[in-house]
Amino acid sequence: MRNPWRIPSGFKVYVESNMVGHLRTPEDQVAFKMLLMNAGEIGGDIEKDKDASITRKYRLMFNKYGFAYPGVTQKDGFDQLELGAEDDITPLGKTFYAADSVSAQQECFLRGLIVPMERLDDNTVFSPLLWVLSVMLEIEKRTGDTKINFIEFATYVQTSNPLNCVEEVVDSILDLREKRKQAENKKKFDAEIIEKRYERYLKQKSNFKDYADMNLRYLISSGIVKRAGRGIALVPEYHSMAIELIKNVTSTEPLKERLIRLCNGADLPTDNEETAGKVLNDLISELDYYNIKYVMPDIPLDSAKNINLVRASLKKDIDKFKEEQYAKQQANEWQEIYEYMNLLIVNNGREKELGEDNIIKVPTSEAAAYLEWTLWRAFLAIDHTTNKPYESRGFRIDQDYLPVGTAPGGGPDMIFEFNDYIIVVEVTMSTNSRQEAMEGEPVRRHVADLVMSSDKPVYGVFVANKIDSNTAETFRIGVWYNNNDEKLALRIVPFTLRQFSYYFKLMFEKNKVEPEYFLELFHQCFDAKNGKEGPEWKSEIENIIVKSNF
Repeated sequence: MRNPWRIPSGFKVYVESNMVGHLRTPEDQVAFKMLLMNAGEIGGDIEKDKDASITRKYRLMFNKYGFAYPGVTQKDGFDQLELGAEDDITPLGKTFYAADSVSAQQECFLRGLIVPMERLDDNTVFSPLLWVLSVMLEIEKRTGDTKINFIEFATYVQTSNPLNCVEEVVDSILDLREKRKQAENKKKFDAEIIEKRYERYLKQKSNFKDYADMNLRYLISSGIVKRAGRGIALVPEYHSMAIELIKNVTSTEPLKERLIRLCNGADLPTDNEETAGKVLNDLISELDYYNIKYVMPDIPLDSAKNINLVRASLKKDIDKFKEEQYAKQQANEWQEIYEYMNLLIVNNGREKELGEDNIIKVPTSEAAAYLEWTLWRAFLAIDHTTNKPYESRGFRIDQDYLPVGTAPGGGPDMIFEFNDYIIVVEVTMSTNSRQEAMEGEPVRRHVADLVMSSDKPVYGVFVANKIDSNTAETFRIGVWYNNNDEKLALRIVPFTLRQFSYYFKLMFEKNKVEPEYFLELFHQCFDAKNGKEGPEWKSEIENIIVKSNF
């Protein structure tokens, strides 16, 4: 499974099903695959993957993280019942299921990743996450910075382990870094480095990049490291925790004891009062560095549990501040946002190089989440909203502001409030005749709810790669009846993503980046429905956008 953020929602389907402990037979695997499809966790042709390999991928992740008890074999030297019933929910799994925030889920991922489970030799195992942290901290000793760039990770970090000397691995990384700095053609240099490493490891050349991308995702899911360009760096407020964690990179502990720790949720350094205090101080230093105002919760710092409660409260302050800073940067990132729209229009999973060490990509399996995220960034770039960026999105983001899923049902994907009006944004990757059935009612309901609860005018913006004529007709009629049978006339305009991206780019190229210009376009397109039916209205919207000028 390439994306760890598919695990939480898939695990929710599992816990809430009648299939707990029943994922091993071919029949059960097909049945769970159907549950995932019905829940919208996976899509595609129902006839493909007939042996339900996707179920085995989910089960493997549940077991590897300690969310469900892994199977015990005779050669393991102990009985299944000494651990727990095969594939039953573990104590850590129950905590993971109950986690109601990205940071809480990340802590569960972290507890699973720090248990050494990867074989080094007959007697020793190691934790890849802790090995990477060791390399990062050694780099910091030499350079003052924990950052590892993508090509360094792909060629020297993921190909090494504690059997290598960490100092020698870092020597190689810094040598590579210096040579790359001097290379005129970085892309050619990277290809040549991969060629040399390929000759040594006899792996497929594409594996270096493909596995690096996937491995970075899993490392980042722990919350202790973050993206830095295409590479990674240590999250500053977890520096003290990382120093404690790397004391246990390897282990000779018997498998049974390690699995028990894994399934119960391995202890973190912050479970210790002294280390919890150090990590809290790291966070307070970060708050002071950014001049963020904060109020210490009225909780005595007399236990690790209380210290961690205070830290969690203060972390929300720093997260909000950083997201507000991120929002302010979006106007300067408009070209990247536009290129993400282009990737979503094509939706073939390919990369786009925007500059040295700046390569963007939309994984096809995450296109829906990236569409919401890209439109969110677009409206942040247009700016002048009166609500906060974290109040405007229905979906969740990680510490790098990337989406970790789509907005849940029951509310709009995005709400942008301005001084005199509100814009509700709804998006979908659906393009067929099911589009109207899936989106027509929820979009109208979400807009109507805001019409009834707000004194400001509410405008609905619907964006998809293709607008089905039935969808357009539903929005053209634009009627909703509330519980008192009062008729509401809704203002909703459907745009294709290509149309939206065209106008978005035009606003920036003409230096007309004001929400009022977009609102003027909205009114023109909305008024164009008069005297027309769905297909004609779609054509007129296209004409208006093509002829747009300032």
